[in-house]
Amino acid sequence: MILNILSMAAGIAIVVVTLGDIFQVVVVPRSTGRRYRISFYVWRSMWQIWPALGWRLFAADSDRREEFLAIFAPFMLVALLGLWAALLILGFGLLVWGLRAGLTPAHASFGATLYFAGTSLLTIGFGDVVGRTAGPRFVSILAGLSGLSMLSITTAYLFAIFGSFQQRETFVVTVGARAGAPPSGVNLLAIAGYSMTRDDLPRLMIEAQRWSAQVMESHLAYPVLAFFRSSHDDQSWIGTLGTLLDAATLLMTTVEGPKDGQARIMYNVGRHCTRDLAVYFRAGMDDKSVGIERSEFDHACDRLLAAGYELKDRDEAWLRFSDLRATYASHLNELARLFAIPPISWIGDRSAITLSPHL
Repeated sequence: MILNILSMAAGIAIVVVTLGDIFQVVVVPRSTGRRYRISFYVWRSMWQIWPALGWRLFAADSDRREEFLAIFAPFMLVALLGLWAALLILGFGLLVWGLRAGLTPAHASFGATLYFAGTSLLTIGFGDVVGRTAGPRFVSILAGLSGLSMLSITTAYLFAIFGSFQQRETFVVTVGARAGAPPSGVNLLAIAGYSMTRDDLPRLMIEAQRWSAQVMESHLAYPVLAFFRSSHDDQSWIGTLGTLLDAATLLMTTVEGPKDGQARIMYNVGRHCTRDLAVYFRAGMDDKSVGIERSEFDHACDRLLAAGYELKDRDEAWLRFSDLRATYASHLNELARLFAIPPISWIGDRSAITLSPHL
């Protein structure tokens, strides 16, 4: 009797925790706590292994390493669905094991109770193991309801994930066309200067505000999106976010002439996005470092002058630029390191890479 009660209690706990995780991941449209979250710890644990394995397998081939890193998120999506199904089968199997006296054939083994739970969850119902009392029959109905619910809501979840990914990457490609590959804030402004499209920058900042807000909301609601890598070389959502933030900061502090109202709004939205994502993914090193040297800033100023911009006093501009960039640079760099994004100008670990930071 005690063994049966313990088996049922363990089964109920597994089912409740698993269904709670599915509900928080798939249904709740906002970031939720990590306590009792199976998926969060599975993702983080696997990501500790995956990049290191990629570096060991493809240390000399960056293209194949990127391909290996790119399959992590789709693979984990399928693996997580399988894990949820396996845990539900185990949980309902333990419940039925505690009620096995009501099964036919009698004296069913634990394997038979798992089989009964699995056919109930997947709504197969072969009929070779059936419940003849109220307890097993009720558990069978609950398992079938859970299986149908999981299938329907996870299908909608997959559509939402891939829809958000396509929206994100469409803008990434657009910015890449404006800022080069790999992109940078200085490139964005310089190319606009050379191509005589500086008047388009306020409109781009408006589009960037919407995109940054969408990235923040979608990646907090569906954290799996952050692990999806761009399908184009030298591009990433983190690099695009950093490019837009750097361009907005340069417009606010260094460039003379163009109205910077939309750039200020972009700076506020982008900084908010960077900070919230860094905090959620536990990548928030708030060391208030500007992230670049004065010589790099001077080189950027030279490029902007050559592109036809009129600049403010460099010493004053550097002070303002360093103060503003320090509010997001560390968070941005730590996100780039966490997601193993190849370093680009001013973003990520810009030292010579010989070994992955995960090794």
